Amino acid sequence: MTTETEKYRRKPDWIRVKAPVSKGYQETFRMMRELNLNTVCEEAACPNIGECWQKKHATVMILGDTCTRACRFCNIKTGKGNPVDPMEPDNVAIAAGKMGLNHIVITSVDRDDLKDGGADQFVKVIEKLRLHAPNTTIEILTPDFRNKPGALEKVVAAKPDVFNHNLETVPRLYNNIRPGARYFHSLRLLDRVKEIDPTIFTKSGIMVGLGETEAEVLQVMDDMRSADIDFMTIGQYLQPTKKHVALVDFITPEQFDKYAKRAKSKGFLHVASSPLTRSSHHAGEDFDALKAARAGKIAKSQTKMDAPIDIEEMVKLNPLNED
Repeated sequence: MTTETEKYRRKPDWIRVKAPVSKGYQETFRMMRELNLNTVCEEAACPNIGECWQKKHATVMILGDTCTRACRFCNIKTGKGNPVDPMEPDNVAIAAGKMGLNHIVITSVDRDDLKDGGADQFVKVIEKLRLHAPNTTIEILTPDFRNKPGALEKVVAAKPDVFNHNLETVPRLYNNIRPGARYFHSLRLLDRVKEIDPTIFTKSGIMVGLGETEAEVLQVMDDMRSADIDFMTIGQYLQPTKKHVALVDFITPEQFDKYAKRAKSKGFLHVASSPLTRSSHHAGEDFDALKAARAGKIAKSQTKMDAPIDIEEMVKLNPLNED
């Protein structure tokens, strides 16, 4: 029987990645340091950092590198929040321009110490990107803005192209995995985005391998669809250190494929489900797929509306009561 320590140390072949050594990786690393920018790629020890940085794609993490919460799956350090950097919005826009990005992902640590949870900084970053990198589409991955009235509305009004907020896991595991968050608050946050602006794509994801059941994952899919979420991601949880919540199991690629099929059948515009799937992995390509899926759905709906009405067939199906 495999022990917890062995599970932490040994990874199956399908989860292994090459060490980041490419020229593109080194150039991205230097740029982030020169502009004093943090990335979730580094702070969360993402396994895809080599691939993404080689392509000069990075997920910029604003509002510092220290989170005010202590989620048990996350590798980002916890403590008192850093002072908000007034130059950060400009530096993000400069980085986007220098890297020639078609699509950028902006995320942040939780900032429960700030009155608006950091919403104003998200808005400023979006505004600077629109000004200095007008051809770059913008995806944000936000905290839950819990107990921050008006924060969500402020960010949605800035009109990012994609609004992402991760549910992370199934409701039963929240107390252990995300003790500072609430499952239905996060779900409602995403539902509210669509209420305010239906044109914004919404996105959310979970990790698997934490002890959840298949039935629980399918229920999360249904909950997401009830909130009209467009895009779902499912990836393998990898235990960052022995101090973090223990890995329960490595999920097979076949099971990830099964989850993808089930999610697509439930009506998501797009689904990314694989062991190495992460929220911002292939984000640019996924955004193109989202746009194409929405356009196809609209075209299909329009075709049905424009189809000629067969009166005789309607009468056959719904005969009039002549008595």
